[in-house]
Amino acid sequence: MRTTVRRHLGKVVAGTAIAVAATAVMVGITLPGTAGADDTGGGKAGQGTGQAAGQQQGDATAVRPGVVQAAPAEGTRGKGRDPLTDDEITRVEKIALDRQQFNASEDVDGDRGPQRLGVDLADPAADEVDDPDAPRRAVVSFYDYKDDTLVTKTVNLDTGKVEATGTQHGVQPPLSSDEQNEAAALIIADPLGAGLKADFKDATGKELTSPDQLQIAAMVYRAVPGAEPAVLDKCGEHRCVRLLPKVKNGPWIDARSLVVDLSTRKVARLAG
Repeated sequence: MRTTVRRHLGKVVAGTAIAVAATAVMVGITLPGTAGADDTGGGKAGQGTGQAAGQQQGDATAVRPGVVQAAPAEGTRGKGRDPLTDDEITRVEKIALDRQQFNASEDVDGDRGPQRLGVDLADPAADEVDDPDAPRRAVVSFYDYKDDTLVTKTVNLDTGKVEATGTQHGVQPPLSSDEQNEAAALIIADPLGAGLKADFKDATGKELTSPDQLQIAAMVYRAVPGAEPAVLDKCGEHRCVRLLPKVKNGPWIDARSLVVDLSTRKVARLAG
């Protein structure tokens, strides 16, 4: 892992050298107004005429400062295929998650309530595609870490009722930012995360103690028979993740050999 960081830092340095070289070339370009200057020996009168013309040209081509207009106020409800508003998202989450489900489920931290994954505008029904008055619906997705279940609920925004509920096992949608941060925290706290922390210190001179010090991308990991330790055999049924961490304003760190099983909260290193 340490070699990768140094190589990446080398690319950063090389990129800086290219930028400096490009700047040097730009400095050598003739500036507007210097080409075609009076070279006929016209003396001071000629210089004065050229300066006056340049001043007029500068006044005519001056760029006025831009004006930033405030974004229009977001309404509490959208229309048709408008994106969901913040109020709609908050409302459908409350409708979709009843008290019984909240008490019977767990999130990625082991706290009560399922892990929220996202809220999306639902596609209209086949017979509503051309209906301008078709109801707006939202699909709310949760992941219950208590039994590794993906739960989806379709909420009618007009009536405020749940029209459909789906539960699936072995389905692993993209991870939320909370799940990514929890996976990073587990790696940092685990002995297998020593290489990640060493690479971070090489790049920054600081100790890595929190996911907040990283920019994190992640991908779901599924078990490949014979390609990993037995602790990862249920990845796919369990919620497992590989991280692609990056130093904030710095290089990427290669952590692809590490896999976190968020369902069991264990970290493992891939074989080979």
